[in-house]
Amino acid sequence: EILEIDALKYELTDIKETDNLKIISNLPYNIGTELLVKWLTPEIWPPLWNDMTLMFQKEVAERIVAQPGTKAYGRLSVLAQWRCDVRIEMTVTPEAFRPKPKVQSSVVCIKVAKKPKYYANQKILEKLVKAGFGQRRKMIRSSLRNFNVNIAKYLLLADISPTMRAENLSIADWCFLAELIEKKDPN
Repeated sequence: EILEIDALKYELTDIKETDNLKIISNLPYNIGTELLVKWLTPEIWPPLWNDMTLMFQKEVAERIVAQPGTKAYGRLSVLAQWRCDVRIEMTVTPEAFRPKPKVQSSVVCIKVAKKPKYYANQKILEKLVKAGFGQRRKMIRSSLRNFNVNIAKYLLLADISPTMRAENLSIADWCFLAELIEKKDPN
């Protein structure tokens, strides 16, 4: 079945046949990140889809698979790798397209993991990484200061130095911090 519809407005829950659902797309680069975050953060996990094969601008693909401590590591890395296995399958040169774009592209394979790598409340984790990486050059205590909790106490409990930067926190660190905040027990 082919649907001509705005992907940002379409809910996957409207699909009737969801057995072995795969999403395969050469995403419009201007909305690719927004769509990916939407598909990675459904209210119920595991999602309806089993795997996705998506084409992104190469720099976005590199952010999805980036490891902590690297320049490309960020919000997309954490959200994608927390509950999925991700890999860049191939790079596509501009010559493969008509008209030829000014950027390289990469195909990313995203497969739902059997279970999340670490426990975390998805909504809290999503807000944390958005705040943390929203000001990535700041120390973590500064980038998370508006999170409406005494972030210094939570960082101490999580054994995270408040002077670290967001890109130096592992996915396990982000998830543990989200778990502590969910429990609201900074004693």
